[in-house]
Amino acid sequence: MSDRIVIIPTYKERENIEKIIRKVFSLPIEFDILVVEDNSPDGTADIIRGLMKEFSNRLFMEERKGKLGLGTAYIHGFKWALKKDYKFIFEMDADFSHNPDDLLKLYNECANKNADVAIGSRYITGVNVVNWPMGRVIMSYYASSYVRVVTRMKIRDTTAGFKCYRAEVLKAIDLDRIKFTGYAFQIEMKFTAWKLGFNIVEVPIIFTDRTEGQSKMSKGIFKEAILGVIRLRLDSLFRKYRRLEA
Repeated sequence: MSDRIVIIPTYKERENIEKIIRKVFSLPIEFDILVVEDNSPDGTADIIRGLMKEFSNRLFMEERKGKLGLGTAYIHGFKWALKKDYKFIFEMDADFSHNPDDLLKLYNECANKNADVAIGSRYITGVNVVNWPMGRVIMSYYASSYVRVVTRMKIRDTTAGFKCYRAEVLKAIDLDRIKFTGYAFQIEMKFTAWKLGFNIVEVPIIFTDRTEGQSKMSKGIFKEAILGVIRLRLDSLFRKYRRLEA
């Protein structure tokens, strides 16, 4: 059993899930994988169950009753990983928009340098996005700028979902107080870690839009992120951020 685990939420990822699992397990250092599966109707869970026989004690799955949101999937995964005493806990998408090879870079920042949170950043060295229409690139880039202005964080890629946390960070955050479920969840987790004084480092990556499966982006998710940032900032004016004791 490794001290590193990659949490991958899934909903209708039949086309991608086996390939992403095999790719992670082929890396030169060992990572375990936890898939948080939201009752996909396309048989995603069946594929994972088959692979669990091949990758015993490295591949795990937590099945939920339905599509409950990205944020709750990760919170579920964080709590599971902390109970198992993993030291380095990663977030990664199933669709290869995040290159599994970059797990090594994120791990190096947290294990061998001084990062408490390492972010795979699309915008730290310009705009490193492949296969997105220009309108979506502009929307995403300026959404991150908007978040920086409102929250005052210095992070360039505030909505990034490819990350490594030291376990100490997740232990210090009251995960039950994290409110958002869509992309605003990614902002809220960064903001909370920043307010608690943890060292957040951005690592340049190239983000490649999915080529198989369906995007989970919706207008509701985008609206939550835009309005949620304002709420997050206002709430922070009346809240004292304290680290939970491990």
